[in-house]
Amino acid sequence: MHESAPIADVFERHRRHLIGLAYRMLGSVAAAEDAVQEAYLRWHRADRAAVADPRRFLGKIVTRLCLDEMKSARARRETYIGPWLPEPVVEAAGFSTESASEYADDLSVGLMLALERLSPLERAAFLLHEIFDVDYAEVATLLERSEAACRQLVARARANIRESRARCAIPADGGRAIAEAFATAVRVGDVGALAGLLAADATLHTDGGGKRKAALQVIMGRDRIVRFSIGVSRKFTQPATISMRFATINGMAGFVSVFEDGGLQTTAFEIVDGRITAIYVVRNPDKLAHLGRADAT
Repeated sequence: MHESAPIADVFERHRRHLIGLAYRMLGSVAAAEDAVQEAYLRWHRADRAAVADPRRFLGKIVTRLCLDEMKSARARRETYIGPWLPEPVVEAAGFSTESASEYADDLSVGLMLALERLSPLERAAFLLHEIFDVDYAEVATLLERSEAACRQLVARARANIRESRARCAIPADGGRAIAEAFATAVRVGDVGALAGLLAADATLHTDGGGKRKAALQVIMGRDRIVRFSIGVSRKFTQPATISMRFATINGMAGFVSVFEDGGLQTTAFEIVDGRITAIYVVRNPDKLAHLGRADAT
């Protein structure tokens, strides 16, 4: 390590890598930033002259901090009200990785939910090896497991991820017209148009966390989604929408909405073969605080 380089500058070279790792492990922008900030504090206190590889050193700190946080997060999920979704990332370029992995730029909610179903060690091993190009020897050191055990963790995780990952999803720009057509159909109550945009086995996930109105179960199937969406727009009084802008949310086409009461909402669409296969709506204000009103308008 070059001790002549300023402490903060050395750390900043690796910040994007660390944030990307922590977010994928925790599904929370705020928690990822907290982990990276703690790593920064430990970097300041460390004997940096003894650190041969700052990226490796910092990655180890963040990985272990995230593993500790994941243990308590799993307990909190057991009492979470309604479907749990990761905190949305708007315009996610800063969370992508420098690796050539097929998952390097994939922050889709589908992938994040698939990661959520893994054990903490499977998730960490998969992310380190498959997304951040860490070799098995280093993964074993980071996780304090044998190389053979880490290979097994990654193999199990890879099988689960590939089984649940959507194929041929349309990127955000290509899905914008479909997302806008969905919003228009809901607003005007056009049942036929809405049904035509949805795959027969589409799913609707709404995360209010018990703090905003939201469905308490995942809504399955085109007909149920149509009835729910039209019903909400017609029957329930909601704060007026001040603005709704198109945005890339976790790499998917979507919208950020601002309501008259100051509330925010993100809506992201998974689109495959020209049809919406999943809709992810985050309304829990705790998961939207990092966006800020200024970013949403």
